[in-house]
Amino acid sequence: QLQLVESGGGLVQSGGSLRLFCTGPGLNLANYHIGWFRQAPGKGREGGSCIRRGSGTKRYKSSVKGRFTLSADETKSTVYLQMDSLAPEDTATYYCGATARYALPCPMYGESVPYDFFGQGTQVTVSS
Repeated sequence: QLQLVESGGGLVQSGGSLRLFCTGPGLNLANYHIGWFRQAPGKGREGGSCIRRGSGTKRYKSSVKGRFTLSADETKSTVYLQMDSLAPEDTATYYCGATARYALPCPMYGESVPYDFFGQGTQVTVSS
């Protein structure tokens, strides 16, 4: 059973930046696609970005494209989500997920290929 841990959340002013981390024991980024998604209070879970295993090819939802950047360090088994130009509407609990299922390109949360493993989430609050 793969366990994921997110960290890096916090309180930031509008226009600010945060860097989120997703890691876990036994996480081999060569074997798992990693996706980031978020859930705002009273709303459903929304996929935002993903990075494909091996190739590292990335996808971004239009709402975060140009502001959020994914990167990965296989030696540290860690995926990073750099979030810049944050706005109050980005306030949510952010989760990372992993799946070893076949997918090309990497699957966004909610698409046909499901994620199988999730972390507990990290809270991001953006004040206006």
